Amino acid sequence: MMFHGHEQDGNETIVGNKHVDKVFGQSDVTEPKARTSMVTLRGIWADFISASPIEERGVMPVALEDRTATNYMSYFWIWASMNINLLPITFGMLGPTYGLGLRDCALVILFFCLLTAAIPAYLGTLGPKTGLRQMIQARFSFGRYLVSVPVILNLATLTGFCVVICVIGGQCLSAVAGGSLTPAVGIVIIGVLALLISFCGYDVLHHYERYAWIPALIAIVIATGCGGSGLSEQAPTEPATAGGVLSFGMIIASYMIPYACLASDFTTYLNPKFSSMRLFLYGFIGLVVPSILLMVLGAAIGGAISSNPEWQEGYDTTQVGGVLAAMLSRAGGFGKFVVVVLSLTLLGNFAATMYSITLNFQILIPQLVVIPRYMFSIVVAAIVIPVSIKAAEEFFASLENFVALIGYWSAAFVAVLIVEHNVFRGGQYDTYGQDSWNVASRLPWGVAALAASALSFALVIPSMSQVWFEGPIAKKSGDIGFEMAFTVTAVLYLPFRYLEKRLCGR
Repeated sequence: MMFHGHEQDGNETIVGNKHVDKVFGQSDVTEPKARTSMVTLRGIWADFISASPIEERGVMPVALEDRTATNYMSYFWIWASMNINLLPITFGMLGPTYGLGLRDCALVILFFCLLTAAIPAYLGTLGPKTGLRQMIQARFSFGRYLVSVPVILNLATLTGFCVVICVIGGQCLSAVAGGSLTPAVGIVIIGVLALLISFCGYDVLHHYERYAWIPALIAIVIATGCGGSGLSEQAPTEPATAGGVLSFGMIIASYMIPYACLASDFTTYLNPKFSSMRLFLYGFIGLVVPSILLMVLGAAIGGAISSNPEWQEGYDTTQVGGVLAAMLSRAGGFGKFVVVVLSLTLLGNFAATMYSITLNFQILIPQLVVIPRYMFSIVVAAIVIPVSIKAAEEFFASLENFVALIGYWSAAFVAVLIVEHNVFRGGQYDTYGQDSWNVASRLPWGVAALAASALSFALVIPSMSQVWFEGPIAKKSGDIGFEMAFTVTAVLYLPFRYLEKRLCGR
């Protein structure tokens, strides 16, 4: 069968001829056995990949004739599944650390989620129209080479989210085992499971996300029901301050805005004839509904920990996982099973994030485009797992420090993309030429985009309020860093880009 295939394939006639020589004993020039075995293994692997649902395409543009998918609701399901898990609960638990009561936390979550979720939902609508991945679209603003700067920052951001997810899942599994399973082992288990899903790619990921939210939602409802009486015991707080409100708002924005850096990665195969407004609404609802509800639940849990000794003990031992295990302790063995399910709910977000990381590797180093996308999933897992084990030692401190670094740059980045598309390209999707995405001479220089983003930090830094730094503006107003990053970058990009376009003509 293999030999017959080589006979028909013009690229492999040399192999076929050598095999014929060997059969008739004319083996003066024979191929070494090791090389023959390698060719055979490659053929078997190629056949396996072709027959499996594994996606081979990396960052290459999706041609119009290949954009045929009509499962438009998948854009809702993938965002919903990525947010119906423990991650938004964990971010919501940070609210009480800023001195906010449950009511104030809920209002901050509602406002900032509605405000910032519109950005990733909107940028995701460009995927079907252009056939380009999100960071490839960024080349039409940042240029062929300077796009490496936001790509590196995006890789760090997405990897950081994977670390956070891995730690939470590992802590949950450790809490269930009662100490017989360390958080490190739990982290390895979560990392390997997410690897299997992201390895397969677009189709498997979309099918998984379509149903993964169901057991996740059931498990969260059960946990809430079991811990309901404890949730009412909220610790007393002082009246909310502007600083506390805006700093927690920055946490919410840092959770939501980075999704914009991968939004189009999930829509490039969809048929572009579908209404962009409806697609936007699918994405927006998938983002805000689960995020708001679960962040408010997280804020309620965070505000009640100190009033429930069992919860506090669990938190001190394995933090998020320990609190959930304590909430479900009255359910006995079934409660432990639910905690395991809760840990596995994180796989939807983890796998989707890993999928986008694999694409970003190929954008960062274009020569890597010849390496199949799925191979980078293994690389990502090899990085995330050991970093997660280290970060688990001081989880909430690590989480706050990480979040502090991602909200600002991503706000500047999306400001450039939005202004470029609506002002300089007039909202015209055909200006993103698929024959130009990898040709530097057909793309902008990127100096305007990078300069506008970098110079915005002249006002972002004084507006930051973090544990390790508080700027003079933030001391009076609270953390308004991401608002400054978005606004100042958008304003600066207008004259910078006009000048760049006049000089380079593109």
